[in-house]
Amino acid sequence: MKKRLLLTACLVLCVAILTGCMMVPLAGLNSMLPSASDYTPQTETSGQAVTQADGTVVISREDYERYQKFDTLLEIMDIVNNVYYQNVDEKVMLEGAAAGLLDAIGDPYTFYYTPQEYAEMWEDDEGEYVGVGIMISGNYSTQICTITRVFEGGPAYNAGVKKGDILYKVEDLYVTADTLTDAVSIMRGVPGTDVTVSFIRNGEEYQVTMTRAAVTVNRIESMMLEGQIGYIYLYEFAGSCAQDFANALKKLVDEGAKGIMIDLRDNGGGWVEDARKIGDLFLDAGTLCYLEDRAGERQYYRTTTDSKEVQLPLVILVNENTASSSEILTGALKDRANAKVVGVQSYGKGIVQVVLGVGKEGAGIQVTEAQYFTPNGNAVHKIGITPDVVVEMPKGGETMFELGDMADIQLKTAYDTMLEMVR
Repeated sequence: MKKRLLLTACLVLCVAILTGCMMVPLAGLNSMLPSASDYTPQTETSGQAVTQADGTVVISREDYERYQKFDTLLEIMDIVNNVYYQNVDEKVMLEGAAAGLLDAIGDPYTFYYTPQEYAEMWEDDEGEYVGVGIMISGNYSTQICTITRVFEGGPAYNAGVKKGDILYKVEDLYVTADTLTDAVSIMRGVPGTDVTVSFIRNGEEYQVTMTRAAVTVNRIESMMLEGQIGYIYLYEFAGSCAQDFANALKKLVDEGAKGIMIDLRDNGGGWVEDARKIGDLFLDAGTLCYLEDRAGERQYYRTTTDSKEVQLPLVILVNENTASSSEILTGALKDRANAKVVGVQSYGKGIVQVVLGVGKEGAGIQVTEAQYFTPNGNAVHKIGITPDVVVEMPKGGETMFELGDMADIQLKTAYDTMLEMVR
């Protein structure tokens, strides 16, 4: 019985984070099962389990009824332990149960991180890892995973991988949006070891074997275009991107920029707070966006004013992979700074997630907590941001351009749009 109670409590921890306890750090099982020295004689507790001197555990009727909901899972575990032809790892089974709880919601943005995956997620945010040097966008509608960036000098760059290639297979794993996390884990590893990866380009599969190496991720690139037009390419909202963006913007303004172009193509988003900090560079006090939860309660992300806002004409480039925090920033600058948007309809990920650590082993979860709206109240989810100037990339054409290359038709159109604005 004690073993079953312990297993039940572990499963309850996975659920508690989704309830009213969501933003409260969990102390783990010790908070649910105090020691005998803490025992005060009582016939029923109020949500608090108590261990008596003889080892008997007393729980409230409310908790007992909650634990009964997991009785089938515990029965399954007992059957497997007694019947399965090999020994099983209960820890792995519990991780699978936790993952299954979130997967059953049917939201591709709500999921479980194993301790290793959770650590790798934060490693990515720091901008340094060992791998092959590619950035990938997974489309949950088509299940296609597209290379959105190849880091110069990295293993993939040296192997000839290009932006726009489709990630097809990593070793023996066929890659979809649902298996992308596993594919990334396989491509990570020890420097100097090899990994075989297959891509599709123009309908043809090709395979390369790459040697893993340390990769440093730069999230900002910038330059001054002809005519004193400042150009900043922001690849993702992570790490030190907000400060790096501020530094790049200041440099361009100090050099006499007459307008600023922000390229958010293939930027799948990241931390909302980074979008707020970047928006704050251009916007005075007001709304960046607002979140609305299932109860209709609103939470506002606001910009402030320091009288130093950059008040230059703005053009933003977006494409079908521009999502999440990129759409938040685009919507705010479009609504409040009269920014012109150039490209194609953005992805339409108008929901935000909270990332939380759970349990004692270093695991974590990502949970969708709200839908967001632009300052003018426009919904984005499954809709996207509509460009002011629509321009599509030629099908089957070049997808990998040097920074500022005007052979990039979307960039050229955005540049021409900016020139009209500054005249």
